[in-house]
Amino acid sequence: MTDHDQLAERLRTSIGGLVRATRSEADALAPPIAQTLGLLDREGEASIASLAQRRRVRHQSQSRTVKDLENLGYAARRPDPRDGRGRVIAITPEGRAALDRDRGARRDWLARAIATELTPDEQDRLAELPALLDRLTASADPPR
Repeated sequence: MTDHDQLAERLRTSIGGLVRATRSEADALAPPIAQTLGLLDREGEASIASLAQRRRVRHQSQSRTVKDLENLGYAARRPDPRDGRGRVIAITPEGRAALDRDRGARRDWLARAIATELTPDEQDRLAELPALLDRLTASADPPR
């Protein structure tokens, strides 16, 4: 393995571990619910088929998740403005509030961990990482 390969593997496992730890410590929403709400929040209303494709799940699974979101009051179906026969799913104010609470809990857990586990010098070094990760992310192909 090259140095770049080793770094890439280390980053992959470290970032994955951080994501898992954050979810286990702070997530209140089930992953399918949080993922779907996140998509609706970031990208706007969408059909079930489009949500399923972007989440890489079967249409049937996404339909179940949308039904759960509707039952919770977190999403609503509306007529598709581009296709009068179709329907789109939109996040509701209640869904946005639930997503904000979930994101806030993750942010708060991570902020506490940074403050208690890292030295001031380490915190300064960590502050450089988001911009670097954003540049790596920008090099990826756009989602389909």
